Amino acid sequence: MVILLVEDDLEQSEPLHAALSGAGHIVDAVADGDMAQWLLSVKTYDLLILDWMLPKISGLQLCRQYRQTGTAPVLMLTAKDTTVDKVAGLDAGADDYLVKPVDVIELLARVRALGRRSPLWKGDTLVLEGLQLHTNQLAIERNQQQTQLSMREFQLMEYLMRHPNQLLSRDQIERSLWEWGTQPESNAVSTLVRRLRQRLESVGAKDWLETVYGMGYRLAPPAPDV
Repeated sequence: MVILLVEDDLEQSEPLHAALSGAGHIVDAVADGDMAQWLLSVKTYDLLILDWMLPKISGLQLCRQYRQTGTAPVLMLTAKDTTVDKVAGLDAGADDYLVKPVDVIELLARVRALGRRSPLWKGDTLVLEGLQLHTNQLAIERNQQQTQLSMREFQLMEYLMRHPNQLLSRDQIERSLWEWGTQPESNAVSTLVRRLRQRLESVGAKDWLETVYGMGYRLAPPAPDV
């Protein structure tokens, strides 16, 4: 998943960032609400993890503003542990709540649970028209044929499967697969798409990944036979 992590305490942020990245997620980590607000205006996220107490704009305010238009799950992190505080966070639009100090194992479990809210998820597997993406194995499977993916191939496959039949520009893919502030090589997306298409070919789904020249790429499962 593409995750926005907003936490101003580096001692908290760095281990969470490392754990989420190690689990295969693309994570933009920022330290204040203003920067988070700007990123939300230019990039789409699958999950927001917001600290309650932030400089400039609080996590509670950020959550409330995001909920006016955004639909991704929101996980609040805070030292506030009273029932009144939890209710305030949930009423602001948060989907889940973790009290600091955060246990990394529990955080990853909550993230997996929130990520499975899409109807395409079956347990830890993302399923689209018979094509299965196994998140715990970094593998795709179709018609009892399976092949392994690299971490980056897996991230692209997950991104495409979360946006089926949608034309995604090279710029959208770069913004989603590379963390904010990093710059991929000019041919990185083309190379990655070529490698993923080879993996799809091995399970009989090469034609699913379309190139729309001059515009981008689309994961388009064939129409079922009538």
